[in-house]
Amino acid sequence: MTRRYTLLAWTAAAATYLLVVLGAVVRITGSGMGCGDHWPLCNGHLFPPLNDIGTVIEWSHRLLASVVSVLVTALAFVAWRQRRIGAGPYAALGVVAVQVLLGAVTVKTGLTPLMVILHFVTAMVLLATLLAARDWVGAQHAAPLHLPLLALAFVTILFGALTANLGAAAACTGFPLCNGEIWPSAGGLALIQWIHRLLAYALAASVATWAVRSGRRGPWGVGLLIVLQVALGAATVLLGLPPALQAAHVAVGAAVWAGLVLTAR
Repeated sequence: MTRRYTLLAWTAAAATYLLVVLGAVVRITGSGMGCGDHWPLCNGHLFPPLNDIGTVIEWSHRLLASVVSVLVTALAFVAWRQRRIGAGPYAALGVVAVQVLLGAVTVKTGLTPLMVILHFVTAMVLLATLLAARDWVGAQHAAPLHLPLLALAFVTILFGALTANLGAAAACTGFPLCNGEIWPSAGGLALIQWIHRLLAYALAASVATWAVRSGRRGPWGVGLLIVLQVALGAATVLLGLPPALQAAHVAVGAAVWAGLVLTAR
């Protein structure tokens, strides 16, 4: 693996992580229509007047998305030049293309929850794809991924996105129970959040077991991130969903996902 390729892969992954967090800020602050329903322009401009905070946030998100697209395209080009690198960079380029299309459709359809969820989940897939770049050269020597653990984490993320975008975040009060109940009776939204919590508890237990068995420091680091994530989730619910804690919850959740992709073997 060339040094240029490695640096480019990690830079693209870091930019994608920031894009995930900034996308959460867009949602939390209600800035998704900060550029109107225009795409790829923002309120009809390539460089719009930044006299509204919603426009600033949404345009910054789009600008960072453009940077990610350029980085992933450059990564695929370097991979093509090296020729010894597998299909991973081209897969990342394909995911970027899907992500850009989803971003456009999300704006044009007025931020429907389904499109916002798909947009977020695709961003997490892109992050994982880029973080796996270290194995795209000499992949025959790479240890196999811990797929059940990654699948559990991905489903947990999916239900987190459902909770955030379907209005389920306030459906369960209290912690660790939902409205003081082991199984919620408050309807479908409460059930979505409760399933998200149960998955998070299961992920914490699974990572703890994996850390003990592996004897490596990486899994323990992921475990600490999960403890922080659960604490943030609890504080977010108990304090009435403050925006800063919501954003931190997404940021640490993305870090947990990244840590698992890097270490789950």
